[in-house]
Amino acid sequence: MSILSVNNLIQRFGDKILFNDVSFKLLRGEHIGLVGANGEGKTSFMKLITNELLPDSGTIEWNSKISVGYMDQNVNIDYYESVEEFLKSAFKDLYLIETKITKLYEEMEFAREDELQKIMDKASNLQGVLEESDFYSIDSKVDAIANGIGIKEFLLRNPENLSGGQRSKVLLAKLLLEKPDILLLDEPTNHLDEENIDWLESYLKSYENAFILISHDTEFMNEIVNIVYNLENKKLTRYVGDYEKFLEQHELQKEQLQRDYNKQQNEINKLEDYIRKNKTRAATAAQAKSREKKLKKMNKIEINKIKPKPHFNFKYSKAPWQVLFKTKSLVIGYDKPLTKPLNLQMERDDKIAITGANGIGKTTLLKSLMGIINPIGGKVILDDHIDIGYYEQEVFASDNIVLDEVWNEFPHMNRTDVRKILARCGLTDEHINSEVSVLSGGEQAKVRLCQVINKASNILFLDEPTNHLDVQAKEELKRALISYEGSIILVSHDKEFYKDIVNKVWDCEKWRV
Repeated sequence: MSILSVNNLIQRFGDKILFNDVSFKLLRGEHIGLVGANGEGKTSFMKLITNELLPDSGTIEWNSKISVGYMDQNVNIDYYESVEEFLKSAFKDLYLIETKITKLYEEMEFAREDELQKIMDKASNLQGVLEESDFYSIDSKVDAIANGIGIKEFLLRNPENLSGGQRSKVLLAKLLLEKPDILLLDEPTNHLDEENIDWLESYLKSYENAFILISHDTEFMNEIVNIVYNLENKKLTRYVGDYEKFLEQHELQKEQLQRDYNKQQNEINKLEDYIRKNKTRAATAAQAKSREKKLKKMNKIEINKIKPKPHFNFKYSKAPWQVLFKTKSLVIGYDKPLTKPLNLQMERDDKIAITGANGIGKTTLLKSLMGIINPIGGKVILDDHIDIGYYEQEVFASDNIVLDEVWNEFPHMNRTDVRKILARCGLTDEHINSEVSVLSGGEQAKVRLCQVINKASNILFLDEPTNHLDVQAKEELKRALISYEGSIILVSHDKEFYKDIVNKVWDCEKWRV
């Protein structure tokens, strides 16, 4: 049975056509991976099917009997006294039934004999609903999901005190507890650690209901999807099978399309040549006219435009001293300590990955080492000869035009030079002339990377640089970091990404208070 039907969808943003006559169908139990390069419109598609955006034309029809779950980042979780209370709100309908049962029992005390049986029957029926819904296992369900997602340690914490990453994990946990007929998941692994990603992979693999997943973690996606929809050049194409199967089928289709295109182009050239030579000669004018009609009626094959590939090359400044920084009894945190006293040291040519659970202080450690925030205790001694390149995980997207945003960083460049460095990062003229705030997450990441790679450095502080990057950009970033001459300190949950880059791993779990 169809859960969702999208027909002849057309969507524009200004002069740009995002979707052109797109159709899509979701059936019960399908595990769909929605793939495509940065900026193709994957997140916009999610917003359209959840009514956050209205289509210019076409229809979006949901089955009225199904429940839809998606992560609404605007929901007010601060209204709840604790994270646990917010998670249990996933079962609010069952708690309402429990309240009704309690009221029915109170009514029994004062009911007439002829009313008593009716009240008892009603209470019994409602009790049956609770038992069928596993109401009395809610605590264990909450514990299991919280443990799997990695939020069990702050179940009793006030939601106001959560970091951005912790908040996203809490929203995901509530979504899983609701267990809707369809889950809509946009980059659910971005704020998860390796063990939590493994847990979520196992959970979704056995999820009996349907979901649509956007993820640039292709290994994660490959394990859990059975249908892939590829968004490319304003079209949405369906493939049956996992992600690897999609890649095989997509490559074969591209090769066949290229052969058909070449064959058709040869035929077009021959027809045009014949028309040009014969349309003015009386003896052959009729044949030329016939070929001209054939040419006009021909359904011409179009080859997709090749998307610009990003090229990241980090500029290197100069060799620093042997020790880039060291810490003495460093304690990081804001209102309270997040770590034990740390005595760390980073030497020239070190490339270090920082790992550990969200909220444990990885970003805080980076900012403390760079002197952006003050530590609670101890100190950081930085080499005077280091030139820092810093990629910040989440930055407020400005309303500046992309060209101006980067030009402000490099005022010594001229307009043409700024356009060139942005183009090398895989951004088109359309991106360059757009406001930063309207770009996709992946395109914004490329703008930030452009600012980092073109500033000469000898040490890079990178905070989750692969979040939002598509597969192609991620692979190019990995290549660039491997070839970078300087030192690297990298926060990442993606072991497949960092394992070939780094020579050391600092596990923050060992330092937590």
